[in-house]
Amino acid sequence: MTLTELETRITSAVDSVGPGVASVESLRLVRRRGWGGPFGAQSQASAFVIDPAGYLVTNQHVVDGAAQLRVQLADGRELSGEVVGGDPVTDLALVKVDADGLPSARLGRSEELRVGQIVLAIGNALGLPGGPTVSTGVVSALGRPLPGSDFVFEGLIQTDAAINPGNSGGPLVDLSGQVVGVNTAMVPFAQGVGFAIPIHAVQRISDELRSKGRVVRPWMGVTVAELRPEVALRYGLEVGSGLLVGEVTPRSPAHQAGLKPGDVLTRVGPAEVRNVRDLVGALSNFPVGTDVDVGYRRKGSAYSTRVPLTENPESAPTAD
Repeated sequence: MTLTELETRITSAVDSVGPGVASVESLRLVRRRGWGGPFGAQSQASAFVIDPAGYLVTNQHVVDGAAQLRVQLADGRELSGEVVGGDPVTDLALVKVDADGLPSARLGRSEELRVGQIVLAIGNALGLPGGPTVSTGVVSALGRPLPGSDFVFEGLIQTDAAINPGNSGGPLVDLSGQVVGVNTAMVPFAQGVGFAIPIHAVQRISDELRSKGRVVRPWMGVTVAELRPEVALRYGLEVGSGLLVGEVTPRSPAHQAGLKPGDVLTRVGPAEVRNVRDLVGALSNFPVGTDVDVGYRRKGSAYSTRVPLTENPESAPTAD
């Protein structure tokens, strides 16, 4: 491919996706001691149309607690936005505007991405006027956890395409003009390190937000740790042979099933669990309300028990 051909593919991809990219601005009322009455705090990010009926995907941290939400479409229209639902774990939110027939993004297959593939990050970087910003890079790595994250939910796409405040929430696009991810974070003080949520996860999450207003995740009620060499030696186990249970929440599914601190989880359903990612991935295959067969070791002997999965209380709705 010549440079001219590459340039043509990039500009064509931008032309294809651009009409569906929007800017989202939220206004929060903030109270501070000694400052008198509440004052407004604004934040801005990007979004893109995922359904022509007026549904857009953006970042949860932008819309969380917003008293007012304004969405500026690519055609210049400014509309009031309503938050359909949000998921703080993945920093995704679904927003609805009163419009239809909107230019919807074509969604690609993030499962088929390859390291080194050229991608484009599109969005309203720094809230600068004059239309969306486009940055070019490659897929640097796949299946990344976000540094500092306590909960590994989805393997993120790492890219060196510039992701700055304002263009998070916008689409990560391949050269065919298909959206393969949602730009979600950049790492402060690092250069050329940004992350995007793969679009196959975004589709599932946005569908659940649309139907339920939140993401329902199964919960066992255990705190686990991977078996470090010194821990494995103490328990007479092999490194990587399971997850050590540190705490069991009282009255949780794990507590009801008889699991105790010091047990080593080895299997959830048919899937072996050697690390936290294995555990989260295995649990995601079972809907809330399922009794899942869990294998574990206790004092050198192997056991199994049925754990009745419930909804994670952190994601469950609370009474007003």
